[in-house]
Amino acid sequence: MSERHAPFRVGLVVPLQGPAGIYGASCVLCARLAVEEINSAGGVLARPVQLRIVDGGAEVDRVASDVDRLISAGQMDAVVGWHLSAVRQRLAPRIRGRVPYVYTALYEGGESTPGVFAIGETPEIQLLPALTWMADEIGVRRWFVIGNDYAWPHRSTALTRQFLHDQDKVRIDGAAFVDLGTSAFDAVLRQIERSACDGVLMFLVGHDAVEFNRQFARRGLHDQCARFSTLMDENMLQAIGASSAQDIFVASGYFETLPTAESLQFGARYVRRFGPEAPVLNAPGESCYEGLWMLAELVNRTGSGDVDQLHATAEHSRYRGPRGNILVDPQRTEQTVYLATADHTGFDILASI
Repeated sequence: MSERHAPFRVGLVVPLQGPAGIYGASCVLCARLAVEEINSAGGVLARPVQLRIVDGGAEVDRVASDVDRLISAGQMDAVVGWHLSAVRQRLAPRIRGRVPYVYTALYEGGESTPGVFAIGETPEIQLLPALTWMADEIGVRRWFVIGNDYAWPHRSTALTRQFLHDQDKVRIDGAAFVDLGTSAFDAVLRQIERSACDGVLMFLVGHDAVEFNRQFARRGLHDQCARFSTLMDENMLQAIGASSAQDIFVASGYFETLPTAESLQFGARYVRRFGPEAPVLNAPGESCYEGLWMLAELVNRTGSGDVDQLHATAEHSRYRGPRGNILVDPQRTEQTVYLATADHTGFDILASI
C-alpha cells in the first residue's frame, strides 16, 4: 500500500493501570470518538487515522522503549496522549524531532523538546490564579502540600512558593511527598492535624488521591481545611464518595458540567456514540479528544507531518474544541480555566479564573 493511501497511525499513550489508570477508559473512548469524527471529515492528509494504544501506566522505560520501537518500525506517524510527566520525560528524548508528539495532560510547564506540543494546563494559568481566588473569596491562606514524588508535584510546589514569596498573608506551612501507589496516609494526616493550615493543596494522582481524601474525611479534617486540586476528575469524585468530598475545590480547563455550547454538544455526541453507561466524561479524556483534533488540523493545515514545518504552523495558531477557543504555541496553550467545587459526584462551576 502506498503511503498516500496508508493509514495515518497515531500512538495513543494513556494509563491503563497504576494510580492513573482511573482515567484510562475515558481517554480511550474520547480518542475513539475523535478518530471517527476526523475520518468522517476526510482524515489526515486524506488518510484514515488509526489508533495504536500504548499503556502509559506501565513502567516508564518500557513505555518509552515500546513507542521508540514502533516509530523506528514505521508503525507510528504521531504520538498523542495523557500520561504523567515521568512518562513524558522518558518519551520526549526518544521521539525528539521524529514524529509530532501532542502531550495533552496538565503539567508543570517548561517542556521545549523539538516535536513536542504540550497543550495542557500549566500552573501559571491554572494553579496560581486559583490560589488567589481561594484567598480572596473564602479566606484560605495557610496551605499544606501533599503530592506524589515526581516532577509535576515538585515543580508545581516550587512555583507556588515563588508565587507566594511576596504575599503577606498566604503561605505554605508544610509539604509531604509520597510514592506513586501510596494507600496509607496516616503520617501525613497527623502532620496536617498538627499544622495551623486552613487549606490542603493536593498534587496526587488518581487512586492515590482517592485514598487520601477518603482517609482525610474519616479523620474529620474537612472541618479544619478546605482541599484544592488541579487534578481531580469525575471518576475520582465518584470513587471518593459524596460524604468524603466536602469542600474540595478543583481548577481545570474542562468539566463534564461545563455549560457552554461546545461542551454540551461534545457530551451529547459522546453519549450517543457510547451510551449513557459509558465511563463519565472527564478532563483527561477530553484532552485526548482535543489533542487528536489539534494534531489533525495542524497536519492538514501544514500539508505535512514534518516536525519543523508543524512548529512553524503552530506559532500562535488557534482552534476551537469542547473547551472553547485555544491559542496554541509549540510548548504551551492559552485557554480558559474554571474553578469548581465538588457537588455529590459532579462539579459545580464557580468562576472562570
